Amino acid sequence: MNVLAQADVSSEGRLITVVLFTVMIAVTLLITVWASRRVNSASDFHSGGRGFSGIQNGFAIGSDYMSAASFLGIAGTIALFGYDGFLYSIGFLVAWLVALLLVAELLRNSGRYTMADVLSYRMRQRPVRTAASVSTLTVSIFYLLAQMVGAGALIALLLGIQPGETYLGMSADTAKIAGIVVVGILMIVYVTFGGMTGTTWVQIIKAGMLMGGAALLTIMVLAVYNFNFAALMNDAAEASGVGAAFLEPGQVYGREVAGDAWQTMVNKLDLISLGLALVLGTAGLPHILIRFYTVPDAKTARKSVNWGIGLIGTFYLMTLVLGFGAAAMVGRDAITAQNAAGNTAAPQLAEEVGAHFGGDLLAAVMLALIAAVAFAAILSTVAGLTIASSSSLAHDFYNNVLRRGQASERDEIRVAKMAAFGVGTIAIVLAVFAQNLNVAFLVALAFAIAASANLPTILLSLFWKRFNTTGALAGIYGGLLAAVGLVFFSPVVSGKTDADGNSLSLFPAGVDFAWFPLENPALASVPIGLLCAVVGTLASRETDPARFAELQVRALTGAGAEGAANH
Repeated sequence: MNVLAQADVSSEGRLITVVLFTVMIAVTLLITVWASRRVNSASDFHSGGRGFSGIQNGFAIGSDYMSAASFLGIAGTIALFGYDGFLYSIGFLVAWLVALLLVAELLRNSGRYTMADVLSYRMRQRPVRTAASVSTLTVSIFYLLAQMVGAGALIALLLGIQPGETYLGMSADTAKIAGIVVVGILMIVYVTFGGMTGTTWVQIIKAGMLMGGAALLTIMVLAVYNFNFAALMNDAAEASGVGAAFLEPGQVYGREVAGDAWQTMVNKLDLISLGLALVLGTAGLPHILIRFYTVPDAKTARKSVNWGIGLIGTFYLMTLVLGFGAAAMVGRDAITAQNAAGNTAAPQLAEEVGAHFGGDLLAAVMLALIAAVAFAAILSTVAGLTIASSSSLAHDFYNNVLRRGQASERDEIRVAKMAAFGVGTIAIVLAVFAQNLNVAFLVALAFAIAASANLPTILLSLFWKRFNTTGALAGIYGGLLAAVGLVFFSPVVSGKTDADGNSLSLFPAGVDFAWFPLENPALASVPIGLLCAVVGTLASRETDPARFAELQVRALTGAGAEGAANH
């Protein structure tokens, strides 16, 4: 029995949902008000005064990472495609080794508020900080789209609005747009009033909620099968419609096409490209990088990453159970009927499991509980993305580019709040037009851009003495343009259709200007970004060995990091 297949969600279920959402939003707003009284300086706004412990920052890192893409997108992808859906979980988790071993400690010691503090330390401030701001905004917007699209789909599910029906005067499509707008407004409020302090505490609480909610649902799913995971997998495979192939690779990635060697090769290269983006992208995501600045020293930064890895790894193991559980208990048809990309599989599973153990009432409670947790995940992640963007615009572009480092802290905070409003508004508008893309895939696009534009320049800045301003600019802009350009001319944007001729791309069917065959650009864009950085460096005679020596000392010891932002 699938409660979502009924004509509508019960009035009791809707009431429970509204109450839980209201309580959750009220609590997060109270935290924001509390935090707003503690934001007295630019350091408080951008980095929370560098006063968070390793455990606290670890939970916040996990919260940033365990987003709507993880809870909704990955669970849905596993439910629809089995083994292949789990590749996202593996890639996301392995990526943290790069961040831990190459970036976390050195970045914490070298910078102050943003990644541009490190990139520009031994180079010309204004052009490098401008480039870093452009890259930060681009990555954050892609990531924001993923979270807000997930919020829209979630609202339509929670209200139980079926095609042709309305609730409170809203159709399903209108409810999705309303969800996107609500998320946008809330994230602007969190960042504008709470700064990094408020955002971090919202993330810490959300991480606890998400881990608890996912663990409860995982245990309930396993209990249905008497904790026999093999039986769960067998049922999922039978319900998938493809049998044992559901548990094997090749449903989505690396698929072999009989009689078409070219398409087979493209499919396999796309899988490699996706893995490259996921593994290298984490260490270049701006909203992850700024988390290393919220702790007092490098040791605490390492500890926070270790806590984050533990939480994230545990969570991704649970998504495996949730995905297979949704496939077995909800069914492919019911999932795709609610959302073609599978983004609502986890809440649908919660309702099904609740119905199994306690009838309609427990079904309504479980749906509301898990959906509220997912909604909280979206809110905390978008707040982190927004503060990364606003900090970069205010600290890098406004203060250090336009005002040449002479702006007061009060002016910098004011501009950061204005930037948060602008970024939120842009994200709302763009998300409305991207509702039909799988949220996990949108995140993969953000990872590809981060891996192509940010990571090469960060590593070269930290480890290559010859690296200079021209190389940094060429690397950032080259990697950024390569990733965005290849995505734009890929099947993600145009030309991809299903067997019935319906568009699976951003543009409608009949519009096809795609010439790049891969859906994930990292295989081409990462080498392009690195090559641009190297060629740009060698094309310029600029070099500053003394400044590089200072950066090495700072990166290894943390000496003078508080003054790294302005020199």
